[in-house]
Amino acid sequence: MKILTITDPHGNYSKIEPLLQKSGDIDLVLIAGDLTNFGPDEKAEELVSMFEAPVLAVPGNCDPISLPDLLDRLDVNLHNTSVTRDDVTFIGFGGSNPTPFNTPFELEEEEIEKHLESLLNGAEESGNITVLLTHAPPYCTLDEVSAGNVGCKSIVKFMDKVDLVVCGHIHEARGVMEHGKSVIVNPGMASDGYGALIDINKKNTPKIDVQIIKA
Repeated sequence: MKILTITDPHGNYSKIEPLLQKSGDIDLVLIAGDLTNFGPDEKAEELVSMFEAPVLAVPGNCDPISLPDLLDRLDVNLHNTSVTRDDVTFIGFGGSNPTPFNTPFELEEEEIEKHLESLLNGAEESGNITVLLTHAPPYCTLDEVSAGNVGCKSIVKFMDKVDLVVCGHIHEARGVMEHGKSVIVNPGMASDGYGALIDINKKNTPKIDVQIIKA
C-alpha cells in the first residue's frame, strides 16, 4: 500500500498538484489536519476534490470544530473513528492538546486519552498493521519548539499499540523517527510543498518505508 501523507496546508493548496505529480500512483491519501486556516469548512472540500485516490482526514487545531461534519459528508472523516483497508487499520483523532493561542479545535489531555483508549481497544489483537492519524504529535516526538516539547502526552501513552503515527501541527519539526515499535512521521507543511510517501508492505514481516518529498 502506497500512501501520500500531507499536513498543515492551512488553506493554501498551490503545492498539492506538484506533490501529486511527484508521488506517482498512490492507493490512499492521509491528511493530518489544519486543512483550512480557521475555516470556512467548505474550503476543505476544495482540497479533498484534488485527489483521485481515497482520502482519510482529521481536523487540526486551526480548523473549525464543525469540520468533521463536512468531512463526514465527503466520506473522508477519520476523526474519532477507524477504518480498515487491506488488513491495515487506520485510527484517527484530530485537534490538539491545549496551546497558548486558544485555537478553535483544542481538547484537554484527559478527553484525548479517553477517546484514544476506546479507539485503540483491541487494535493489537486484530493482527492488522495499525496507523494512527493525529494532528498533534506524541509528546517528545517531533514536537520541539523554542520553548521545549509541546506534543500530546495522551497520545504517547498508546505508542505500544500502533505501528505508525502520522501527525503534523509543529511546522518546524518535519521528519521521521522511531519510538518503541512505532514509526512517527511529520511530513512538514503542505503549504510549503512538503509531504511524505509511505509504503506499507504486509508480506511476511510487515515493513514501513517513509520518504519525505518536496514539490
